[in-house]
Amino acid sequence: MDAVILSFVSGLPILLLHFILSLMMLALGAVIYNIVTPYHEIDLIKQGNIAAAVSFGGVLVGLALPLAVNMAGSVNAFDILVFGGVAIILQLLAYRLTDVVLKDLPERIKSGEISAAITLVALKMSISVINAAAVSG
Repeated sequence: MDAVILSFVSGLPILLLHFILSLMMLALGAVIYNIVTPYHEIDLIKQGNIAAAVSFGGVLVGLALPLAVNMAGSVNAFDILVFGGVAIILQLLAYRLTDVVLKDLPERIKSGEISAAITLVALKMSISVINAAAVSG
């Protein structure tokens, strides 16, 4: 039992550091996403746009998934920062490409179409799963 407590005490600061770093990277990714997209989902959400809320929820989960996989496979905080940064960049580039290729979907989200939001979430989550697999290797 003492070994478990000693392991907990010695590992807790590292766990908290990795957790906080990953949360900060998630927040940074979300802020950058809101800046680089053709529409600002946070503003639309504040106006009560449900489609934007669904889409942004997909963004958060989509960013969190590769960050979580990265954190699980990382050996130290620097590893989390480097590969987490790569994961965020890949995710944001893929999201931006999705917005460019599917030009009408961002406009449909602005107008509150839930079907467009669900389609975007599915695309963004698909990209996220592949991104998570890439950073885990």
